[in-house]
Amino acid sequence: MGEEVDLQEFTRADRTRHREKVRRCLDVLARMLRESRFDVENPMTGMEIEFNLVDDDGHPSLKSAEVLEAIADPAFQTELAQFNLEINMLPRPLGDRGATGFEDDLRASLNEAETRANEVDAHMVMIGILPTLEDGHLSPSRISPNPRYKLLSDQILAARGEDLVIDIAGAERLSTTSESIMPEAACTSTQLHVQVSPDNFAAYWNASQVICGIQLAIGANSPYLLGRRLWAETRIPLFEQATDTRSEELKEQGVRPRVWFGERWITSIFDLFEENVRFFPALLPITDEEDPLEVLEAGGTPALSELKLHNGTVYRWNRPVYDVVDGVPHLRVENRVLAAGPTVVDTLANAAFYFGLVRVLAEDDRPIWSRMSFQAAEENFHVAAQHGIDAKVYWPGVGEVPATELVLRRLLPMAREGLARWGVADDEAERLLGIVEQRCVLHRNGASWYVDRVAAHEAAGEDRAEALRLTLLEYRRHMHSNEPVHTWPL
Repeated sequence: MGEEVDLQEFTRADRTRHREKVRRCLDVLARMLRESRFDVENPMTGMEIEFNLVDDDGHPSLKSAEVLEAIADPAFQTELAQFNLEINMLPRPLGDRGATGFEDDLRASLNEAETRANEVDAHMVMIGILPTLEDGHLSPSRISPNPRYKLLSDQILAARGEDLVIDIAGAERLSTTSESIMPEAACTSTQLHVQVSPDNFAAYWNASQVICGIQLAIGANSPYLLGRRLWAETRIPLFEQATDTRSEELKEQGVRPRVWFGERWITSIFDLFEENVRFFPALLPITDEEDPLEVLEAGGTPALSELKLHNGTVYRWNRPVYDVVDGVPHLRVENRVLAAGPTVVDTLANAAFYFGLVRVLAEDDRPIWSRMSFQAAEENFHVAAQHGIDAKVYWPGVGEVPATELVLRRLLPMAREGLARWGVADDEAERLLGIVEQRCVLHRNGASWYVDRVAAHEAAGEDRAEALRLTLLEYRRHMHSNEPVHTWPL
């Protein structure tokens, strides 16, 4: 969720001062980009994964604080709800067995965390939305004690001026309201990071926008919310609605949402930060004493804290990141499209597909986005979120095509080539991309498996709530086997 903050109230003067400081940070970033003051050697990749907590019976467990204390590992952090946790994996190059390193480290961390969580009668589950969530789990009282979350919730509701409305129509329909941003807590995700140079950032971001619909189609894993079967990846419309600061009138005026696909291809990372400053008022107008220009002219590296904090409250599906490590600044694309799971190896297969494909598309002499409208990419994104493995998408030179066919015939070979350019060994690439291939061949991913198993339990006479619970217990057992979801029995 970003930087830690203290619970506080903001005055009009705070907001004015913050706006001026953010603009000063933006000017300094522009100068840094012109002077190429960024780490571009040995680019790293990274991964953050959010988990849900459940009890022995598969119901949400509100024990994040107790579980964190039991785990006692700084890599694990709080998330919005008391039934969420997040792990930050150490960044690494993909080459020299980096993909296998991610998988081994994640499995070891998850297994250790599961053992510790069991000590307080909780279990870890990698799934986009817990199917056993009920209305009471999304009440304001279930927000994590970290003051950032309550502050953010209060600011979003204050900006909106009325309760949030959640209205999602899919296979079934859900319509409800909320007096906090807690419905957002139902959404857990995997965030994939790619470090890039300033010159290459636009190509990697544009390529990420092109392929995020394909990612959703093959990796969807969130078909249920509050007992309703909605979209294959229900996280997408839920997250868009659960952080919407706009009233109905502002929507009619065309004011941009804070969860935003975007509206155009870019030519620089500066385009995105400048849009953030121009279009979105600050939700957390916290200002520190650093003068970024003075720091820069003194030969240092400014933190640009206000710009970073503001960027963390504009929820792009592919987010620009400015960060400083050991006094050296760098840039990243943060791909925030997918849910975690169903297993560690499924998560790494999704990551390998993204890392490989985005590199080939970003380095293409004739960029795919020069042959495709931005609106077509956005339509692919929402169609794939709704229909998952059965989605049909648009691709230049092909037209409308089943996403699985596009992946099998065109995109998997490109992803293999991209992984080779990263230095990923052939056996690593084949094992991970082979999982994506088999999902497409069998038309089975996390969302479709869950829907089929719930249907089987209902056909056997169980009601919806019990079918969801029984399926989650099966899901958790299979998750720990680390056998990819396409191999799970139906």
